[in-house]
Amino acid sequence: MSTPAPDPEQSRANRPEVAVNFALTWDGRISTRNHTPSDFSSPHDKRRLLEIRATGDAVLAGAATIAADRMTMGLPVQELRDSRIARGQNEYPLRVLLTNSGRVDSSLPIFQHAFSPIHIFSTGQMPAEYQKSLGKVAELHLDDAEKVSLRGMLELLSRDFAVERLICEGGSQVFRSLLVAGLVDELNVTFCPRVFGGEQAPSLTGPAGSFLPESVRCQLEKHEMIEGECFARYRVLR
Repeated sequence: MSTPAPDPEQSRANRPEVAVNFALTWDGRISTRNHTPSDFSSPHDKRRLLEIRATGDAVLAGAATIAADRMTMGLPVQELRDSRIARGQNEYPLRVLLTNSGRVDSSLPIFQHAFSPIHIFSTGQMPAEYQKSLGKVAELHLDDAEKVSLRGMLELLSRDFAVERLICEGGSQVFRSLLVAGLVDELNVTFCPRVFGGEQAPSLTGPAGSFLPESVRCQLEKHEMIEGECFARYRVLR
C-alpha cells in the first residue's frame, strides 16, 4: 500500500491530520509472532487509547487488525462521547477499514454495531460475493489500481465526510505505508514492561526486513510514566 513520498509542502493539503497510536514491548514488538490480540498494556493505557480515539473524526485500521483484535472501534465511555458532542463532533467517530484484497468477513464484531458508519477502502480485487455481503453493512470505495491510494482515501474522507483528524490504530503494514507516503503527522506510543523477542513478532513497521526509503525524524511533544509504562507523543517532522 505504499506510494512515493509526496512533496512536503503538499503533505497536509486537502487531507486530515493523521495520528497513529500503538502499544509496544520494550523490544519494539506490537504483537506476538502469531499476531494474537494486542492485550499486553495496562488498563490505564487502554483508557488512553479511547481518549486518543475520541479526538478523531474517523478511526482507521487494516482488515487483518480488525479481525485479530475483534475490534468494534467503539467508545464505551459516556464521558468521552459527551465531550465529542460538546466539541461539535458526532457522538462516535467514523470507522474506516483498509484492505487491498477485500476479503473481509462480514460477521466480524465491527459489523454487529451500528453506532457509526463504516467505510471500507479496497480495490477491484474484492470478490463479488464479498462486495455483496459487505455492501450491506458498510459503504464500499473500490480503487481501480492493485493497491488503495492512501492519499486518495484521505482526500475523500476530508472532502466528502468532513474528517479533519484521523486516528490510525494499526496494523504495522498500514502504518508503514502511511509513513512511507509522508502521511503521518503524530505518533503516540506506549512502551510496556514486556519483552517478546523473535524475528517473526511484528515491530512498529512490520516484520524484520527492509529499511524505510529514508529515516523519519520525530520531535517529542509529551511523555509520562505511569505504572511502569512510558507514554510518548511525537510530532513527525517533514
